[in-house]
Amino acid sequence: MSKVFIDSLNRFSEADWLAAVGSLAGDIHEVDRAAVQVWFRFYPLDLVRYLESADDLEATMQGIVMQGDFGLLDKIDTSHAFLYGNRYWPQAKAEAIKRAESGEPAGDLAAEIRSLAKTVASDAKTKESLTLGIAAVALMTLVQTGIDEMKAASGMTSVPASEMNRSPDAIVAERAKDDSQGIFGFLRTVNKKFTVDYEAFGYDGSFTIIDNEEITSASQKDQSREWQAMDERCWNGPVPIECTSASCGTCWIGVIGGTEKLSEPERREKTRIKTFGYNQPDEKHPFLRLACQTKAHGNATIVIPPWNAVFGKKVRGNVEDVDLEPVTTSAKKLRETIADAVSGE
Repeated sequence: MSKVFIDSLNRFSEADWLAAVGSLAGDIHEVDRAAVQVWFRFYPLDLVRYLESADDLEATMQGIVMQGDFGLLDKIDTSHAFLYGNRYWPQAKAEAIKRAESGEPAGDLAAEIRSLAKTVASDAKTKESLTLGIAAVALMTLVQTGIDEMKAASGMTSVPASEMNRSPDAIVAERAKDDSQGIFGFLRTVNKKFTVDYEAFGYDGSFTIIDNEEITSASQKDQSREWQAMDERCWNGPVPIECTSASCGTCWIGVIGGTEKLSEPERREKTRIKTFGYNQPDEKHPFLRLACQTKAHGNATIVIPPWNAVFGKKVRGNVEDVDLEPVTTSAKKLRETIADAVSGE
């Protein structure tokens, strides 16, 4: 089978992909505009290639303090469940495979994504603005997993009927709302309560957060489930956490609703998230955050990645050595391991 198309896609770097997706962002429906950007950060091509080039994969993963479940091979049909465009995955997957089998090389990356999105929209009888995101995801999934693995994937998890019946505009409007504070809520200046809706890989739900409270603090109060049975990184609550001081990178999250209702990232968060390699945009209200540094001032919708690591130094190559100071004794060993990863040793 010809690999011309995939080989031609492999000439593009992660920066090329992010630039292409960014150039299309204005045409992606708001329901998925941030979500697709978050997805590309959850599955960074630079990190995939770094691991693929390793002589000793296990040692290399230990060297960047990787925890959790990284990679797309076991998530081909499920990694994008938090996108509205997930419902069009069968068409996007089929068309991406067909394009790969055509034997024709890829042209301009943004044009390839748009072309695929147009075909998917026609197949699904929907708007191109709703398929642009999932088309980009399909092509990147093809690059990271290969056509044989993509064909062999068992199939997507069905979208609940209640979700299928919700319009993208209704979802956007719902994410923008804040919980009612009661009849005289406008007079309340303290202890306002809001809701954080979350989706992780294998579980979802919501928890209450008090105005100006860190997301991890609110998450820790949720003792409704055996969280470690769902994700071994979850000691307390649905958001994985270790140090609470921006020193480990365990609590990184994507924000797909309510970014403007979260505190602006301060210098510490910006520096640390770069160290971890998570590629946070330099924006006032970015869609990638460290939950332990992020305070809520309204409702928010977040996505929890299934892994974390410290790869800024070794993979991105744009990080200086920094001091890491977890505030808990239990984090001391992790601090030392992370320090080695940051120094590149």
